[in-house]
Amino acid sequence: MSDLTSGGEYEHDRKLDPSTEPRQGLISSSSAPGGNRASAVWADSGGNDDAPTAADAGPAATPTVELTATESRVLGSLIEKSYLTPDVYPMTTNSLVSASNQKTNRDPVVDYSAVLIDSALMELRQRNLVRRVHSPGARSTKHRQTLDEVLSLSAREVVLISVLLLRGPQTIGELRLRTERHDVGFDDLDAVESCLVAMAARPTPLVVQLARQPGHKENRWRHLLSAPGVDDHGATDENTVDHPVADERRAVAVPPAKANDSAVVIRIDELENQVATLQRQLADLATKLGEPLN
Repeated sequence: MSDLTSGGEYEHDRKLDPSTEPRQGLISSSSAPGGNRASAVWADSGGNDDAPTAADAGPAATPTVELTATESRVLGSLIEKSYLTPDVYPMTTNSLVSASNQKTNRDPVVDYSAVLIDSALMELRQRNLVRRVHSPGARSTKHRQTLDEVLSLSAREVVLISVLLLRGPQTIGELRLRTERHDVGFDDLDAVESCLVAMAARPTPLVVQLARQPGHKENRWRHLLSAPGVDDHGATDENTVDHPVADERRAVAVPPAKANDSAVVIRIDELENQVATLQRQLADLATKLGEPLN
């Protein structure tokens, strides 16, 4: 099935077997390789007129999304580029490889192959977290993320999730700095905190506040979209605490203390952003002059 978008591009949805295709809902894991890594409550009458309707069942359950490390990097990169470089979004597989492996604004720095990225895209498509987009006349198929649609995320929320997917647990100050270029209206730290608290207070929390590390003044926040057993930037399951606004069953791992002070990390990010800006400006100038950079 293909849908024509406003930009003249076609979105290709995965063809499902009629016997397994869900009739309602957002995402399904019935045929996904990852099992229950993405799930939702589906209303399926199955031809039974006496079956309860969606209205009788009450509000639909919040979908649960569980990602591998590779899937987290791919989704985070897609969201980031949709805001920072919209001219290259949706993205080809090759551009996603570069975005996933870039040295700045990534923790950890990785070296994913195109085969691994393609495999992650396939699994994400099977759970309706990514869609393929094909422009008439284009030689390559492109991809766009639908995480914001699946989880009903606002622009502020999806940007925060993106930065957490790409950089791991961070303080409110770090998150505000790293979302500044996304231009989603975080005017102060209170705006960032308010958005995080709202996501932590959902029936299925999306983020949680970590216990303060020894020697650090600020608490960090982490996303809760990782699949069980996925190493989230060194976080472990020891010495867990509960966030007051989140479900008590969601335990929070306290990562080991790091030597870097928060202010140093923020300064490094500022310098990385300045270098990235200068590189783009230099590349634009070289293109105008017809002199390729060596």
